[in-house]
Amino acid sequence: KIFMNTLKYLQSNEFLLDVDLWRLFANLDELNKISLGFLKSFFETVKEHVSKSDSPMDFSSVLRKFFQGDLCQTHQIYCLNYTSAVFYLENLRQRDDFGIYLKQWCEQNEQCKRLHLPELLVAPLHRLTRYPLLLNNIWKRSTDETEKGFIWSLKEKVEKSIRDLEGKVKWLDNFQKFRQLQEVIIWPQVWDRDKRFFVPEYLKQSLRENSSENILSSANRLLLHEGRLTLTESTRLLDVYLFLFDDFLLITKIKRNKKKYGGSDTGLIPVCPSLAPELQSFVREGGFCTVLDQPIPLDRLTLRNIDPIHVTVFSLRNAFLIQHENRYRQCIAVFLLQAPTESDKKTWMSQIEMAISNYTMQHETKKNATFCFPAESSEI
Repeated sequence: KIFMNTLKYLQSNEFLLDVDLWRLFANLDELNKISLGFLKSFFETVKEHVSKSDSPMDFSSVLRKFFQGDLCQTHQIYCLNYTSAVFYLENLRQRDDFGIYLKQWCEQNEQCKRLHLPELLVAPLHRLTRYPLLLNNIWKRSTDETEKGFIWSLKEKVEKSIRDLEGKVKWLDNFQKFRQLQEVIIWPQVWDRDKRFFVPEYLKQSLRENSSENILSSANRLLLHEGRLTLTESTRLLDVYLFLFDDFLLITKIKRNKKKYGGSDTGLIPVCPSLAPELQSFVREGGFCTVLDQPIPLDRLTLRNIDPIHVTVFSLRNAFLIQHENRYRQCIAVFLLQAPTESDKKTWMSQIEMAISNYTMQHETKKNATFCFPAESSEI
């Protein structure tokens, strides 16, 4: 509240007006109000029992009011915004004026106990996960069977709420990551990628409309593995960044921009915290990834190991080969890649093999389900 109220005060005096209060703190005011209301009611029940020793310790009405009311729902709203808040905060902290607000206006307050804003923002998430423990302890000490049954059912509902929230948070993280990847990965037009293809100017616009960028817009696609490797070409070595998805492999060239990502010319563009650290730092330096060739579907990908004997003969280190085949099993592209270490090479090969295996298994299951006809009725 110190950080939130200080920001409100500064904005009322026309400082940091471009900082979005909701993106940082979400429904914190409402969450504080409901949490404090629950605590006060809870301790009132304890106080009443202590002052009147003959009165039973009845928590049912308090628990029913809050756990069947808005307590868990307000936590869920806050938690769903948490990743986005951290994402936003990390980029705001790069600004000098925002740094002064954090360090001089807030962190020096003795009530913060030397804690920084990221450490405080996560506290409501921890609180939510402790509610089932509280309910379990009350359930253990309850002597009334009806009350025990009610408290146990509440505990199960709260645990289900937390499990549902975890699924939503994972989906949201994945969505934000893919939205950023759409900005980082550049898809050159086919005539730019390969000079053999000639397209008259009047046709280029219609071809641009069928943009490949939408391939990353699917919320159901998963990024399994990623990282920097070296591609061996006939005349040079090329720095590449590979993205292994659950249905295809994408090979991109690493490019650097003179302008830094999120610089003053472009405005503050947040870097998603769920991106790999290597890619995060690369993007902050103004880097982006240009697609080298078309995506390689996993059912059209053949992986080959390079024997150690070739390491000395062709000066290859930690190398493996990826072969792209068309639907007629003809080889249409070959990529000879080198990993930084032997361990990285083994990781890449095992990740690709596992992805191919899972993809094949899923599609075989779907195919069998499609061609599986129901058993004929005995009445026909």
